[in-house]
Amino acid sequence: MSKPLVILDHDGGVDDYLATLLLLTMEHIQPLGIIVTPADCYIQPAVSATRKILDLMGRSDIPVAESTVRGINPFPTLYRRDSFIVDHLPILNQHESIQTPLLRETGQDFMVRSLLSAAQPVTLMVTGPLTTLATALDLAPEIEAKIEQLVWMGGAINVPGNVEKSLEAGQDGSAEWNAYWDSLAVHRVWQTQIPIILCPLDITNTVPVTSEFVRQLGKQRQYPLSDFAGQCYALVIPQDYYFWDVLATTYLAHPEFFELREWESAIVTTGLSQGKIKLEKDGRKIWAMDKVNKELYYAYLLRQWAQ
Repeated sequence: MSKPLVILDHDGGVDDYLATLLLLTMEHIQPLGIIVTPADCYIQPAVSATRKILDLMGRSDIPVAESTVRGINPFPTLYRRDSFIVDHLPILNQHESIQTPLLRETGQDFMVRSLLSAAQPVTLMVTGPLTTLATALDLAPEIEAKIEQLVWMGGAINVPGNVEKSLEAGQDGSAEWNAYWDSLAVHRVWQTQIPIILCPLDITNTVPVTSEFVRQLGKQRQYPLSDFAGQCYALVIPQDYYFWDVLATTYLAHPEFFELREWESAIVTTGLSQGKIKLEKDGRKIWAMDKVNKELYYAYLLRQWAQ
């Protein structure tokens, strides 16, 4: 049997780079390419860091494309500057030049071309906002039929969001950042028939990045992947940090780690709650990751990055 095909669309946060790292350890999956969406990052260092990670993994055969979409509500500068720091980590800068190519076409055009030319349906693994996908759907609505499923780290269902009211005037704190960046894009995707598997804050709140986990990575620092992951998590450990994108990406390799729950939902696109996923009778049906076997999950990460 041919390997499942995956396109990763990330937005350059620290956890996005580690989701990329994890995806590239999954030998049973064939990545068609990686798109970087300019949301939780500054795009130039985010693209550069992504290409360097592929070099580190010996996967310069996987193309990288830069999306040119824009959202409604920019991420805070404090969050976005992490892309510069990761791009300058010593482990990613051992060589004079980057081998992994950057495509000339935009990320949204690459998504359209890749889906239309794929020999089988493709899974979209999105760890940032849905704007690149929504734009691709507007460019070529026929790609919807080529998408096997969308696995998205985004939204909050029965817990508060992570958009702080103190930082975002006119927001009531109910939205998650990837949805808040462009709620209209989320609404656009919700109008499709694409099967959606959501990794919301409800489940990511249960799997924090702990000091003990970082210490375990430190014990494996002879392995380049553990060393890189440890450096990244050390960068964010002073704040409350969770396995957002990495948890969502793990689903591709081990769906049996998770329990899913079906919800009927709709997207709030305006007002104080824009970006909120609200439960609505007869609304869009989605599956959300509800529980995860934490012991298996943490052990899996350490095992995959011991190389």
